[in-house]
Amino acid sequence: MNRQQGLTLVELVIMLIIISVALVGSLRVFSLLSGRSADALLQSRVTNLAQIYLDEILARQFDETTGPAGVPPYNGVCRITDDGESRTQYDDVDDYNGINTEDPALMDQSLAGLYNGYSVSIEVHCDNSLGINAEGAKRIDLSVMAPNGQVSRFTAYKGNF
Repeated sequence: MNRQQGLTLVELVIMLIIISVALVGSLRVFSLLSGRSADALLQSRVTNLAQIYLDEILARQFDETTGPAGVPPYNGVCRITDDGESRTQYDDVDDYNGINTEDPALMDQSLAGLYNGYSVSIEVHCDNSLGINAEGAKRIDLSVMAPNGQVSRFTAYKGNF
């Protein structure tokens, strides 16, 4: 008996339907993942920008009257002062209180363009909730808003050592 091998028209149509359903499902997953890759880039830049600011702030003295390198330490109750200094003259943590538009001093200007559309706000408060110092520590609250409107908040403490 002579039997031919191959696919019938019905088998071919069923195979095409199965392949198209699998292709549509995989394309949906791909589009979902590619849309989220931009979120990861924004979050990475937000974290980097916050780290640049916090590095700059935490490198400063605890208070206006603290000696060089923190010796001797400030001997009073935690306070937030407004010395009216310009950004280039900031020498203690609370000078950064209220910043909302200034670029970080430690940022390489060739990289500043990567952070267009990001905004930063900084608040400094006295806080003794952690028991870091007998007279209180300074809590730095930093908020970064990405171009997509997502706000990320970061907090650091500066002790009087």
